[in-house]
Amino acid sequence: MIKPLLCFIAGLALSSSAQSGEARIAVAANFASPLRALAVDFEMKTGHKLLLSAGATGKLYTQIKSGAPFDVFLSADDETPAKMEREGLAVAGSRFTYAVGKLVLWSIQADVVDAQGAILKSGNFKHLALASPKLAPYGTAAVQTLAGLGLLGALTPRLVMGESIGQTYSFVASGNAELGFIALSQVFQNGSISKGSGWIVPPRYYDPLRQDAVLLLPGRDKTAALALLAFLKTEQSKRTLRSFGYETP
Repeated sequence: MIKPLLCFIAGLALSSSAQSGEARIAVAANFASPLRALAVDFEMKTGHKLLLSAGATGKLYTQIKSGAPFDVFLSADDETPAKMEREGLAVAGSRFTYAVGKLVLWSIQADVVDAQGAILKSGNFKHLALASPKLAPYGTAAVQTLAGLGLLGALTPRLVMGESIGQTYSFVASGNAELGFIALSQVFQNGSISKGSGWIVPPRYYDPLRQDAVLLLPGRDKTAALALLAFLKTEQSKRTLRSFGYETP
C-alpha cells in the first residue's frame, strides 16, 4: 500500500494550491546543474523550495548514514539507493530511476579530443582526470572504459583523481589536466557539446549509469519532498533532462 499512498500524496503536493514547504536534497554532482534548472520550474509550479547539497554519491551516502538530515537523495547510481532502502535509511518502495547518464572524454581546448577518443592511445598528454571510483559512479565508468580499451595499466601514472565529478570537471576546465572523463551533462547543451572538444564514450565500455532517486526517512511526511519525486517523473522534467544529454526512463 506504500506506493499508492505516496502517489496520492505526491499528486496533492504538486498542486499549486498545496501549502508551500521546503525539502533538503542530496544530489550527485553530475546532476547539480540540471537540478538547479529543474528547481526553477518546480518552485514556480508548486511554491515549494529546494535546498541543494551536491557531492560525490559515496560521500553523500556516508553523510546520510551519519545522520545528515536530507529528505531526498538523487544518486549517480542505482546501487546506493537500493542499499539505503535495505539499511532502513530510505522509505521502502520509493526508489526509481530518474535518468541514465553518459560518460564523455572532454578537454576545454578545441580539437584536442577527436570523435573517437584516439588521443588516449596516442598518449599526447600529461594528465587525465577522472572521479574517484571509490566515491563516484562516473569514476567507475571511466576506469571500466580504460580497461575496456586496454589502456588502464599504461595510463594509471597519468591519472588525476577528483573527489567528485564536479571536482574532476574543474581540473579539466582549469587546464590542470589536459583532458578527463566527466558526465556529458556538464558540457552538453542544445544537442551538442557546448565548449571544448569531446568523445561521447560508447555505452558498451561501461556499466549503465542508471541514476536512482529515493525518499529518505526525514522526508517521508514532507509534501515538498514528495512533490519533487513526482515532478521528476513528468514529461516536462524529462525534456529538461534530455537537453542535458541524459536518457530518460
